[in-house]
Amino acid sequence: MATTTIVLGRRGALRDGGARLRTGRSDLRIALLFVAPALLGLIAFYIVPTVRGLYLSFTEYSILGSPEWVGADNYQRLLADPLFWNALVVTIQYVLINIVLQTAVALGLALLMHRVAHSTVIRGMLLMPYLMANVIAALLWFWMLDYNIGVVNQLIDGLGLPRVAFFGSQEWAIPTQALINTWRHMGYVALLIFAGLQAIPETVYEAANLDGANPFQQFTRITLPLLRPVLALVLILTVTGSFQVFDTVAVTTQGGPVNASRVLQFYIWQKAFAEQEFGYGSAIAVVLFLILAIVAFIQMRVLRGNESDLA
Repeated sequence: MATTTIVLGRRGALRDGGARLRTGRSDLRIALLFVAPALLGLIAFYIVPTVRGLYLSFTEYSILGSPEWVGADNYQRLLADPLFWNALVVTIQYVLINIVLQTAVALGLALLMHRVAHSTVIRGMLLMPYLMANVIAALLWFWMLDYNIGVVNQLIDGLGLPRVAFFGSQEWAIPTQALINTWRHMGYVALLIFAGLQAIPETVYEAANLDGANPFQQFTRITLPLLRPVLALVLILTVTGSFQVFDTVAVTTQGGPVNASRVLQFYIWQKAFAEQEFGYGSAIAVVLFLILAIVAFIQMRVLRGNESDLA
């Protein structure tokens, strides 16, 4: 009798295990079915172009001919190219200005949304610039900041101050581009930080109030440390996006004046599409990819973005 019970129990366990296995396979098929469109898009629009771009960086190629293998010649040429180094310096200047302004303004807006502005309408209005296309935002500010007919220069002139050539001077070209993109993206970045603020328990602030901590001490010793993972994510996204600025420059200054706003992405476009040097343009793109990978890795390690102090 005991032996029969054991045998039946084993058969039942085998049936249950088989049912779970079939269910697991069925769930896997359904999951793959839902993931397939995104996976196909990833392969077709990201992985394949990346691999092809890496191959083209070792070739001399124009759209009218076939790729001709040249080895590392493009990279050797890149090291001796003064326009490449100028574009790298200009891009770094843009990134530094944009990141400092954008992060500071977005953090302030997020704190206001968290503590003061509880209206959904006001929070939605902060996101409105981000919903605008980059080209439209750039053209809007291009007209507003025009030296002759721009409303900003008319206001400056009305105050008795000299007009400013925001897009026409080497000193103002890159700061102006950074200010435009800060205005456009600050609402989105503020929303990310605001989500991080909501994850901080109110009990922490209540305990700080009981201990006599003032608002500044609460901000520096509670808010910023607990926001570190979110700020790390925000910095990685914004730095990566800032290094890839293109459309604002393309529709306003087009790299001028005198290469003052010729960022790396615009230089890549110029070499690959305007001058038909796809191999050399691909080599610059590969270098930019390596720069972004190294910068993102350093940010993750320094800011410890994968750790949280809330645990």
